[in-house]
Amino acid sequence: MKTLLILAIISLGFIFSAFEMPYSNSKINNIQLLDSIPEMNQQILVFVKSKLKKKVGTGECWDLASEALKAVNATWDMKYKFGKELNYKNENILPGDIIQFEGVVLKYDVNGKEFTEKMLHHTAIIYEVKDNTHFTLAHQNNGYSGRKVGLSLLDLSTIKKGKIKIYRAQ
Repeated sequence: MKTLLILAIISLGFIFSAFEMPYSNSKINNIQLLDSIPEMNQQILVFVKSKLKKKVGTGECWDLASEALKAVNATWDMKYKFGKELNYKNENILPGDIIQFEGVVLKYDVNGKEFTEKMLHHTAIIYEVKDNTHFTLAHQNNGYSGRKVGLSLLDLSTIKKGKIKIYRAQ
């Protein structure tokens, strides 16, 4: 049963990666580095893009953020405070920001089937901001891409339990 669930989650990741969601206004593989994105965030995105489909460090989710921050000489606590904490409900979230999940349970529907996903302690980098509640995440050690860096979608309205924190590198 556990194997079936893992295969379903991995399959779902491939399904999501095969099409653009209706709220998307740009292509995932075509990052445009805009003047409105801080230089450090731009550098993080360049780092992440160079690591897509590759394992960073030991393949743990935290390794991607850690290595990205080291690559751009960011100042951080070397634990899970990845820079300046943002109030994601009131501040603009930008590509290159880092998101930390704690005890998060997501519930969402795909073609009439309900899925539950748990991110009990997970780190990802926001790769693309589609709007203020929809993001494309770059992360590893997950059901979508395994121990290699991959992209998946996050809709904040699907969070049913837990907390997220979003940080901007400094």
